[in-house]
Amino acid sequence: MFFFASQLRHDPICKKVFNKKRKPFSSLKQRLQGTEITTVKKQPPQKKQPGKKSNWRQHHEDFINAIQSAKQVTKALKEGHPLPPPPPPSINPDYIQCPHCSRRFNEAAAQRHMKFCEEQAARRAFAAKTTGQALGKQPVTQRKPPPLTTAVLPLQKRVQEGANTDKPRPETSPGILQKTRKSLGVSTGKKSSGESG
Repeated sequence: MFFFASQLRHDPICKKVFNKKRKPFSSLKQRLQGTEITTVKKQPPQKKQPGKKSNWRQHHEDFINAIQSAKQVTKALKEGHPLPPPPPPSINPDYIQCPHCSRRFNEAAAQRHMKFCEEQAARRAFAAKTTGQALGKQPVTQRKPPPLTTAVLPLQKRVQEGANTDKPRPETSPGILQKTRKSLGVSTGKKSSGESG
């Protein structure tokens, strides 16, 4: 509220002030004004590049298949049936296949591996040429089977025992069985003539 005379002076000034947009004050420009330091404009934030699609559905299905095949194996072991074939390995579409050894790696590992594998393949080819020419033989390209781990041996033994169930097993003498049962502390269910109790 103003007096009438003040109101006449106030109106044009007020319209002028409130209709004009003020620039935001930059203290950085104020401080750097008159110095040789150049101002660096901030770059707008870059949009995030879209990442690779997650293939969670395939991972989920692989996990379920692995659980089902493990259940089938344990069931076959309990019932004495032969083991079912292992599930086929799933191929990760994000992995890159090495042209030399046909193994698959992620991008970073594939770049490192392919250089190494290419050198090794060249060395093998050179060594095969020189030994083949020296001995007059052709190079052998067969690979050795991988060594069996301690976890695989008991499974193979069980499979072989399951396959050999048709064959009659040689009988052991009852005296040997009783001695082993006594040493293990297992009761035989019969009292021998020397024992009283």
